[in-house]
Amino acid sequence: MKSRRSSFIIVLILILTACSVRQDQIIIKFEGDRPVNTWAIQELNPEMPADWSSSGFLTFEFNSSTTQRFQVILHDAGGNRILEIVPFQGVWVRASLPLRYFQKMNTEGMDQASIWKTPRPGYWIGFTGRVGPITQIDSLGISMRQPIGSPTLEIRKIRLTMEPEDTVMTEKPLVDEFGQWIPADWPGKAKTADDLKKAWSNEDQSLQAESPLVVNYGGFANTRTRATGYFRVEKIDGTWWFVDPEGHLFFSHGSDCIGPWSDLSRVKGREHIFTALPPAEELAWPGEQAGREDYPSFYQWNLYRRFGKDWYAKWKDMTVRRMDAWGFNTIANWSDPKLGSSHHKPYVISLSGWGIEEGSMGMPDIYDPDYAGMVDAAAAAQCVPLKNDPYLLGYFIGNEPPWPERESDLVDVILEGQQTPMQDELKKYLAAGDNPDRRKAFVYEAYSKFVTLVCTAIRKYDPNHLNLGFRFGDPPPVPVILASKSHFDVFSINHYGYNAELDKVQEITDLTNLPVIIGEFHFGTPARGMAPGLAQVKDHAERGVAYCYYVENAAAHPALIGIHWFQWIDQPVTGRFDGENYNIGFLDVTDQPYPEMVSAAKKTWNRLYDIHAGKIKPVTIEAKIQ
Repeated sequence: MKSRRSSFIIVLILILTACSVRQDQIIIKFEGDRPVNTWAIQELNPEMPADWSSSGFLTFEFNSSTTQRFQVILHDAGGNRILEIVPFQGVWVRASLPLRYFQKMNTEGMDQASIWKTPRPGYWIGFTGRVGPITQIDSLGISMRQPIGSPTLEIRKIRLTMEPEDTVMTEKPLVDEFGQWIPADWPGKAKTADDLKKAWSNEDQSLQAESPLVVNYGGFANTRTRATGYFRVEKIDGTWWFVDPEGHLFFSHGSDCIGPWSDLSRVKGREHIFTALPPAEELAWPGEQAGREDYPSFYQWNLYRRFGKDWYAKWKDMTVRRMDAWGFNTIANWSDPKLGSSHHKPYVISLSGWGIEEGSMGMPDIYDPDYAGMVDAAAAAQCVPLKNDPYLLGYFIGNEPPWPERESDLVDVILEGQQTPMQDELKKYLAAGDNPDRRKAFVYEAYSKFVTLVCTAIRKYDPNHLNLGFRFGDPPPVPVILASKSHFDVFSINHYGYNAELDKVQEITDLTNLPVIIGEFHFGTPARGMAPGLAQVKDHAERGVAYCYYVENAAAHPALIGIHWFQWIDQPVTGRFDGENYNIGFLDVTDQPYPEMVSAAKKTWNRLYDIHAGKIKPVTIEAKIQ
């Protein structure tokens, strides 16, 4: 079959040798919106067969000038099979891609974050759902969406192997003692401890609270409605609001992952890429155990450098100062629960203990005769201690279930697993007929039972606080929305994009008559050895532009009452537990803020009330993507 280059020609150099095609090195320069490069398999390695189904891995070596993700596309006679690679920057890596991921969608994971990716030593794999047979492979393609700055990718030694050979091919460290990526450079990069001390001192002296707009609980001054002593929601003249405990209107402007553990780095098996590792014993703080050698935190080490042995208490003080100065009134999901309660800041709690972690694709066995008792005990243990705290905004009950729109996959997982009460119930149900509609109906009924049990138990032990719902990864199917509406006080979705897609928000509120929170969104850029995240923009300046546009236009919708950024601190440059290494923080690993993001947040915060109240229009300038 002929190569498919004709529609996607870019600058391409094939360095030929006198040995064999397997020794060739391909250098790709990505330009345009979505350049694609494709080669016949015989061009890459004459010994590679068309049928790959008996092999274990597609193995090759690569060196990427960028952390932007690229796609590996297998062209089979029946269609395309695609995986995404998020690479380390500026270093040779040997990659072994498990061929099973090209053939069948992954079903291992309790939420979307875990079910759509898997880590490797020098990169991580993102699943796309473009799967199928690999018995008639004729060509291989490499693609990159929206490349920034004409990045290059070098590839060599493409072959099939039975065993993985993943490794980072360097004898020199890639991460310095501050947690920064050595091969990259940027203005303000810390070269010495003195550099950091100077930067920290400058911020400390300039940090000033700028929140005269709000009162004790973060609600807007000069607004007033009925006070209950706890947060609640109310629709006033067609516009939904949170109402704070004192009766002031409140719009939740927050960030996720405000905690000193959010940059834990994977170390095991790749110790050689670190100049030095943080001292786990010295960095332990009250309530935490020391000895996290496999997942140390460079951010904590820098906090120790900044504040000394009492770094945890001083970090909490500094965090609240920053929130007040930057215009954040909510400590959002995955954050340190002690921060809000100890410093009188509105916060949310994500509850657990419902069996989601042990369930199939995040669906617990609600037919287990002991399930209701387990839920009741979990709700009592978590809610009773918090039920009288006026600073608690509300509870989330779970995160991004991966089974919506994959109901048939969930049914297969249950049927193929060990015998359980849910499996028994499913077999009885399908005995009357097994088709896609009946599979969906069973899953939706299971979800309805789950949400009824969990939310009833939460209300039993805490009648005071809001149920913020399941944090869905974008809106789920309509039957799931309808099953949720009588149990939630707020409907929550996580949405990564360049705008909030307010038509979806409108659909949810039309179906439920509930207000909506966006629990996660972000903008990143490929920089400092980190990847750009799920919504990529050109540079750090454009991150600020994108922030203002997204938040202000979302806040203009009368049903949307909260927007939470993901996340407060950059992810670790070498990847967290699942590989993610996104450049998406308000703070970097050295505890220095990104001024572009701070400026954007402050600007938007000062306009939020008037925007949501319909008094002024949101900004119209959108960020540059490339």
